[in-house]
Parts: sequence; structure tokens; C-alpha cells
Amino acid sequence: MLKHLTIKNYALIKQLELSPSQHLNVITGETGAGKSIMLGAIGLLMGNRADSKVLWDESEKCVTEGVFDIKDYKLKSVFKAEDLDYDEQTVIRREISPGGKSRAFINDTPVTLDVMRKIGSLLMDIHSQHETLLLGNQLFQLHLIDAFAENQKLVDAYQSSWSAYLVAKKDFETLKQEAESLRQDADYITFQLEELEKANLEENEQESLESEMKIMEHAEEIKSRFNTALDLLIRSEFASRNSLGEARSHLQHLSAYSTGYENLFHRMESLVIELDDIIAEIEREESTIEFDPERAEFIKERLSTMYRLFKKHRTNNLHELLTLHAELKRKASITSNIDGALSHAESIFRSALEEMKRSAVALSESRKKIFNTLCKQITALLRELGIPDATLKIEVQPIEPTATGADKIDILFSANKGIAARPLAQVASGGEFSRLMFCIKYVMAEKTAMPTLVLDEIDNGVSGEIAMKLAKLMKAMAKRHQLITISHLPQLAAKGDVHYYVYKDNSSAKTVSTIKQLSAEERVEEIAKMIGGATPSKVARENAQELLTH
Repeated sequence: MLKHLTIKNYALIKQLELSPSQHLNVITGETGAGKSIMLGAIGLLMGNRADSKVLWDESEKCVTEGVFDIKDYKLKSVFKAEDLDYDEQTVIRREISPGGKSRAFINDTPVTLDVMRKIGSLLMDIHSQHETLLLGNQLFQLHLIDAFAENQKLVDAYQSSWSAYLVAKKDFETLKQEAESLRQDADYITFQLEELEKANLEENEQESLESEMKIMEHAEEIKSRFNTALDLLIRSEFASRNSLGEARSHLQHLSAYSTGYENLFHRMESLVIELDDIIAEIEREESTIEFDPERAEFIKERLSTMYRLFKKHRTNNLHELLTLHAELKRKASITSNIDGALSHAESIFRSALEEMKRSAVALSESRKKIFNTLCKQITALLRELGIPDATLKIEVQPIEPTATGADKIDILFSANKGIAARPLAQVASGGEFSRLMFCIKYVMAEKTAMPTLVLDEIDNGVSGEIAMKLAKLMKAMAKRHQLITISHLPQLAAKGDVHYYVYKDNSSAKTVSTIKQLSAEERVEEIAKMIGGATPSKVARENAQELLTH
């Protein structure tokens, strides 16, 4: 649900803010006053393209921002898939710079226009007279049928089985291809594996041996320097340890006179303790330094083996070589049990295939059960809206399973008597088609949480009693879902929970399109003008009052 809309610097709009009702919002106004401009600005939030030509002031950027309450839309997984922060109060913003650069944000995170289109289409649905592509879309038709049949559990079960089937199929086909290659390479794999097994390499061995070799190669120098250090610290006449010990003793005698002296003593004591620890460690290290010719030869040979294997297998280090070793072991294991592995993978694949087919059949049967009921409901609504000879039927053909099931759905429609119903994708748009779209969305709204529905003069070609019925249907639909409708019908304007009026302000040097929410008195006057023209009569005002009352 759209909670707040802000439009700045777009076409004739300098700045516009709107906090629509959660039910039926009606927008009226003079032709050319900017009603369609609002739709263009809202379209930016759905990822529509724009350039700097849309700027009211070419020196400033255009900003369109919508705040949406999305707690009922079950979109957490969608936000997670796009790596976006989920918030029940989601903010979508679009900016167009004077240079024509477009930027899109969802909850202050920059996103691509594709992501904005994906999220925006789940939050707002802009329906105009010329919307024909959606009705002819196979996915839309399936979504309509599944929503009406309340198939969500069956759809989820099918999609889960479809995903498992795809994984099992890929694993089986990959193993078949790999098995053929492995059979051909079995001897070579065995030879490589035996060589690596014989080497018996271990993780971190390279680093450890290289470090040990470096010490052994410089053993004489290391031992000499350790001894020199020990001479300076403890063995010579003026050894550092003796001097520090004496200094500590003097500070200990002074520590009773001042807390500051006491602190100095403790610091010196810590220094002596640390030095004693260092001396002990130097002595331990010095005692271990011994050149061992046999050990040195072993390390050289071991490292030489590693370096040779690195070069042979085109690896850079021991970790990569051990990874290759593990992969060769895996391939050897498969090769030795290739028939069993293939049989197991095929068994999983066949099982997943059967489960996917069972789920597809259950989904198909549930869909078929509601065809007649759905067609009757939509046809009845169409008759109420002035299309008495409307014909609607649904044809289904079994197909190879896809991500949406094993059905090819075609909704066929005819608005006129004696004219055969044709697939929606082939039916020309017009007033009847627009009303069909409304009836479909009306039916869907009874079954599922829908995005904010924006209707652009869907009432063209409608008047009188039909207009009243259309208005009642919109009012009923708006009890469950937010509707924003641009209309020229007084009957519909009177049914709005909130009535907005769009007009041009020519008081400044440059024309500005403005919108305001009408008060009760202003609504009477505006609806009277819609009935009787710019200077409505007393009767027109009475008719307007009557429309608002009933």
C-alpha cells in the first residue's frame, strides 16, 4: 500500500506530495492539467526510462519517492534474493539529474533499474486503456488461475519438486558425461594418484620444511649469535641481567617512600621477569641448533619432490596440489564404482522426475476445476459493466513440464455476439478489453494481496447506470485493496474515500501542475462541474450532493 508519494521537478510538477487513503482515491481535473503526468512520475518508481527532458527546472534534479507498507505482501524472500534490507515500511526513490543520469534506490540502497522494475511491479500496478501485453502473458494467466484456485500450497510443492528434479537431472547428466571421460582416463588417473599417494604430502608441510631448511643452512651463524647474546646478557663480567638485578634492588628499597617509586619498582620487576624468560628461551633455542647432514638431505629431497610435483601438475603451492590429490581420489573412487554411482544417480533422478510429475498433475487438476467458475464470475461482472454478450473461456493443453507446471493456458475472449472467442494476446484493445482487465483484477483481489492498483481512465466509454455499477465495484474492491483512479465520471468521483483535484497554476512565469485534496464542499462543486460544466446549475449541485450521499 502506498503511504506517501513525493514528486519534485517533474514535467509541469514543481513539487507534489500525496498521502493517499488505503481504500479508494479518485483524481479528477481538467484535460491537460497533469493527471497523466502524475502517472509518468509514478512510472519512474517502476523502473520506466526517463531523461533530463522531464525536468521542470533543468538546473535541478527530479526526485520521485514512494513510501510503501508491504507487510502483507510476503516479499522477504524477494528482498533477500536481491540482497536488499527488508523493511515493512519500504522507501523507493528515483532521481534524474540535469545531465540525464538516472539513479534508483530501495531503502537507501542503490539498485539497478531491473531490480527497481522487479520490486516496483510487486508494489504498484498501473493499468491504462492500452494495457494489452499483460493479459496475453502466459505467466499472468497462470497467476490469475492459481490465485482464484488458491493453489499456493500446490504451486510451492510443484516448484520445490521442479527444483529437486533439475538438480537430480543435472547431477545424473554430469556424472554420465564424467563417467565416459573417466573411463578413458582411468589408467592415467591411477598413475597420477599413485604418485601423489607415494609422496604422502601433508598440509603446511612445505612451509615447515622450508623454515627448517633455512635454519639448518645457517646453523653455525644462528648458534654463534645466540651465544653472543647470552654472553652480553648473563655470561660476561658486565652482563645486562646483573645490572638490571642491582637496579631492581635499589628501586625496591625506594618503593616504601612513594607510590610513584613503588610503581617504578614493579615496572622494573616486570622487566627483569620478562628478560629472564627471554634468556631461558634463547638457551633452549641455542641448545637445539645442530647441523644434521642426514636431516638436511631428507629435507632437500622432500622439497625437491614437492617442487617437481608443483611443476608437473601446474600448481603454485602445496594446498593446490593437495586439492588436486583429493579430486583425483574422488575421480578414482567414481571410476572404481562407476556403474554403482550411475545407478544411484539415475535412481535419484527417476524418483525426482516422478515426484515432479505427480506435483504437476495435482496442480493441473486443481487449475482445471475452477475454469468454469472463474469464467462465469468474470462474465457476470462484464455483463454488469455493459458487455452483455461477453464470452470468456479457458483452454488448456498439456506440455512438457516447465517452472510453472505442465499446462499451456489460453484465456479466450469475445465482447460481441456471434464473434468467436480468441486468445487475449490477439484481441485488440479498447473499452471492452479495459473493463475485462478490471474484472480480472477484481476477481484476483478477492483471493490475494494485490499491489496498489492505479487505474488511468478505465471508465472511458462508460456512462449512466454502467458507470454507477463500475463505481460500486471499485468501491467494493477498495475495501480490501488500495485503488487510485483517474476518472472523468461524476459517479465514480462521488464514491472515492478521498477526492484529489489536479489543476494548472498560471500565476507565475512558468505553469505549474498542482494537486489538492478536496473538502466536502469542494467535492460537491467539482462533481457538479463534472455533471453540468464549468458553471453548474442548482440541479447539477443537487445531483452531485445526491451522488455523494448514496
